[in-house]
Amino acid sequence: MFKRICYTIHRMLGTILSILFLMWFLSGFVMIYHTFPRVKPSDCYRIMQALPDSISGNDSILNVISGLKTMKLNLKVIDMQPVYQIITEDSTYYMPEFTSESGAKSFDRLTEYAGLWCDASIEKVDTLTQLDQWIPFGQLKKDMPIYKFYFADKDKHELYVSSKSGEALQFTDKDSRFWAWLGPIPHWIYFTSLRQNTDLWSNTIVVLCVIGLIVCISGIILGIRAYITQYKSKKKLRSPYKKTFYKWHHILGFFFGIFVFTFTFSGMMSLVGIPDWMVKTHDRGLMRKVMSNGSVSLDRYKYDCNEILKNYRESVKSIDWDSFGDIPLYKVTTDTGVVVLNASSENISILNLTEQDVRRRFEKIHGQEVKVSLLTDFDNYYLSRKMESPLPVYKVEVNDADGSVSYVNPQTGSVRYYNNSSRVSKWTYRALHAYSIKGLVDRPVLWNIVMWTTMIGGTLVSFTGLYLGVRYIKRKFRKNKKVTL
Repeated sequence: MFKRICYTIHRMLGTILSILFLMWFLSGFVMIYHTFPRVKPSDCYRIMQALPDSISGNDSILNVISGLKTMKLNLKVIDMQPVYQIITEDSTYYMPEFTSESGAKSFDRLTEYAGLWCDASIEKVDTLTQLDQWIPFGQLKKDMPIYKFYFADKDKHELYVSSKSGEALQFTDKDSRFWAWLGPIPHWIYFTSLRQNTDLWSNTIVVLCVIGLIVCISGIILGIRAYITQYKSKKKLRSPYKKTFYKWHHILGFFFGIFVFTFTFSGMMSLVGIPDWMVKTHDRGLMRKVMSNGSVSLDRYKYDCNEILKNYRESVKSIDWDSFGDIPLYKVTTDTGVVVLNASSENISILNLTEQDVRRRFEKIHGQEVKVSLLTDFDNYYLSRKMESPLPVYKVEVNDADGSVSYVNPQTGSVRYYNNSSRVSKWTYRALHAYSIKGLVDRPVLWNIVMWTTMIGGTLVSFTGLYLGVRYIKRKFRKNKKVTL
């Protein structure tokens, strides 16, 4: 009875989902090397207008924000003039205008902005009132209408610009669009009608993954049971099936079924949080405290932002006022990227946090002694397959109920935070889905061997399952046709 139930479940659900499994694995090969196109920060830095050599300084801004709890302060060029963006707990202000920038931008201004993104001429412009395939995210509806600029170059660049903020939302070329159709779009089911509703998209994938897990579990049970039965009766450990596709689906499923299961499970876990009954989070506000730098206090800055504009060696595109604990910082955007300056002394210098700086901030946050060590190599939680994460970093360990661990970049002050729940999430998603494990990431050749072997195995299991499913449907169709006649 149990065997019949498992067999029915595996055959019926597997027939339905086999094409989805095959699509996930084939698109997964592309996903190793190509992801969904996004606006690159380097492009944004390149097209930003440089600030003038002299502007109204900190004292002028201090008079404006006096009495306001300023959470963020930014300076950049908007509409050909330097403008301060002042973000408080409940409002956003602009100076010199000091008004909310809520009106739509002029089309001429947006066309001029779009021309900075590509050397080729603009071939045509569409006015979008609905999302399309390359901007399928529901949160972008607030930017409508969105202008889509087509460029007359060999790479067929296309740029999406918000009429509200005047900022680029998406920038693609023919190659990125081609690989997206083969990789992330089918893999993540990034179809506009579904993806624009985040909850519906997420729930759809979770339901499909749950059904897929049932298919995997039933198949693993049947595969093991078949080998055991064959060994008991024939004293030989081999597949009992004679027909080619049945035999190979059984053999491949036996060896690679667990990987099909883990890929499906980890894909689901990318969208599902770790519940409290599994791993309890005791202080839910702690992550916000660790990641937040608090309000901006201009009276702590020892030198004015004008000093940066006068003395910095690169063209300055924007300045952000920030802090690391009680250390004031300037985040300066240039043509080549973002550099963080220490503003706690009178001399302009690159930020370089000391162990004592880090210890002082985190002991204030946690209210207890912390362990700080300098990490010169990746570990299982501070890890990057493409080596994009900077080293060295400070690792801050806290003996609290949540097992808090933070990683602090001494050159930027940026923080990554893990607790017991996020560590479990890491293992149930990134470790299982992308093999983000130190022992593999440290050995790129081994990582590729493991990834490609398991992906090929999963593809073959899915393909043989699809073939058998199609054969099953054809048999059912012929049988019903005969009954009807």
